[in-house]
Amino acid sequence: MRYSVFSLSANALSGHRRWKRVWRDAEPAEAYDVVIVGGGGHGLATAHYLARNHGITNVAVIEKGWIGGGNAGRNTTIIRSNYGLPGNEPFYEWSMKLWEGLEQDLNYNVMVSQRGIVNLYHSDAQRDAYARRGNAMRLHGVDAELLSSDDVRKLAPFLDFESARFPIMGGLYQGRAGTARHDAVVWGYARAASQRGVDIIQNCEVTGFVQDSAGAIVGVETTRGAIRAGKVGLAVAGNSSRVAALAGLRLPIESHVLQAFVSEGLKPVIPGVITFGAGHFYISQSDKGGLVFGGDIDGYNSYAQRGNLPVVEDVCEGGMAVMPMIGRARILRSWGGIMDMSMDGSPIIDASPLPGLYLNAGWCYGGFKATPASGWCFAHLLATDRSHETATAFRLDRFESGHLIDEKGAGAQPNLH
Repeated sequence: MRYSVFSLSANALSGHRRWKRVWRDAEPAEAYDVVIVGGGGHGLATAHYLARNHGITNVAVIEKGWIGGGNAGRNTTIIRSNYGLPGNEPFYEWSMKLWEGLEQDLNYNVMVSQRGIVNLYHSDAQRDAYARRGNAMRLHGVDAELLSSDDVRKLAPFLDFESARFPIMGGLYQGRAGTARHDAVVWGYARAASQRGVDIIQNCEVTGFVQDSAGAIVGVETTRGAIRAGKVGLAVAGNSSRVAALAGLRLPIESHVLQAFVSEGLKPVIPGVITFGAGHFYISQSDKGGLVFGGDIDGYNSYAQRGNLPVVEDVCEGGMAVMPMIGRARILRSWGGIMDMSMDGSPIIDASPLPGLYLNAGWCYGGFKATPASGWCFAHLLATDRSHETATAFRLDRFESGHLIDEKGAGAQPNLH
């Protein structure tokens, strides 16, 4: 949808009352072929690809609040595919390729900005670990470059290179990585799915599941009545364990708060995304000039979208250690998202033990960057009852069989030995 300068001005001066809805705000029907629980990026992407790739349009996305009101609007917008294990790297690279064509696919500006990411290293052991990861990336056809200290200094001369405690020895660089606008991603997928006939139903919370006499899931109970479904897909991020428990399932997942922060607007200074290898700290700069940064999850289980002060202090200490100038910037606001942390740091895209119920969960730190591939692969599973070729490792039973995907690149604290 295009607007002229005059129509934009008219809409703004009207108090924004003349804007047309981007998607249909649908009323729930009695039954659908597929009901997707969760109106964030993953749920909406799944609906889009069900319609686009498989021709399944009798689909509802139900959201307990408003579209994008959960983790989709509570993250630091980083996209990358710099993983090392074969279970993860092909999947995240597929997601990266989808990001690169997403605006054309959706006909919507999601503000993909491929400015690159540098993972700093501070010891010989960490350099060797990053070299292994970079080699694994290149074996999968992914761009990776091991930078020297001088290379990093050219990219980001403001970093603290002289610290005796955390000297910057170099970094692992992926030039195709970067950021995307989280809200625009949600709106773009919502509009595209709605235009293909998908019902998007807001303010509709799941309170239980409808089961047949054999125990199969055949619908959901909601605050707006029962909705029958041929298949039900859960894409509820940090609430995965809570919603699955309504069906009697216990998932290998813990929910934690992940805090993030944004500073006042500054002139362009951060060239892309930078991560601190001697502590869990990552930072980029938004299109509005704010420094967007975060670090570790809070160390206790919680479903609350707020954190505690010790982690705030820890994140700020990490920022000061790697780039002392950040101490002169004022923090404008902070927020917390609920991370569904799987036991090996990697996600689950699989059918549940209950027929008719499918899981998209356990994204840990990787949820936003995985949005396109997650939706693509979950749609493939729902449509065909088979795992997509890039998501075959994300089985639920791997925790029972021992086929774990212990991926340090997923965002866990690095081991510096």
